[in-house]
Amino acid sequence: MKKILIACEYSGIVRDAFISRGHNAISCDILPTESPGPHYQGSVLDIINEGWDMLIGFPPCTHLAVSGAAWFYEKRKDGRQQQGIDFFMKLANAPIKRIAIENPVGIMSSEWRRPDQIIHPYYFGDNYSKATCLWLKNLPLLFHAKEKDLFAQKTHVSPVFIEYNSKKNKNGKSKYSFLGKLGSGKGKERSLFPMGIAKAMAEQWTEYLNNL
Repeated sequence: MKKILIACEYSGIVRDAFISRGHNAISCDILPTESPGPHYQGSVLDIINEGWDMLIGFPPCTHLAVSGAAWFYEKRKDGRQQQGIDFFMKLANAPIKRIAIENPVGIMSSEWRRPDQIIHPYYFGDNYSKATCLWLKNLPLLFHAKEKDLFAQKTHVSPVFIEYNSKKNKNGKSKYSFLGKLGSGKGKERSLFPMGIAKAMAEQWTEYLNNL
């Protein structure tokens, strides 16, 4: 059993996946947890030095993701982007032996380094596409397979796309994953972490830890 801190998570999805594998996992966020379980409501920096075996961090991407590039100039000018970078790096440089940091495609690839792995929810059974970057320290890449063979089970499913009113492509339509159905003003729902990836993290990294 390892002592695992899930930073910037209020849903409890990743926390509960690790608890189900026998770990002492706690989530932390400025928001209260939406799922009963061990949770620290407040800044993760308050508890980051309490002897954790692993940190899985989900730093806010509002000022870092390329999806918000149109506002980068303003965010650089008023310091919001630098604040996001600084917080991201405080998690990445935490005094913890094993660390995974998750974020969408964004500026940290150039501000710091390229992610170790880019995955999508449909790689692990959730049928939508959303590029998810992982920066890893002393943890293996998450395994996923397009097809079943003698040594591995298929993990990919077919991503579902919907037609969504937005900027048009050359055919007059744009294809987005079904996440687009959340519409505007639903940032909280958009940020929920995919169950399939959470399960893969808990299963695969627990197996890795047990084999050390």
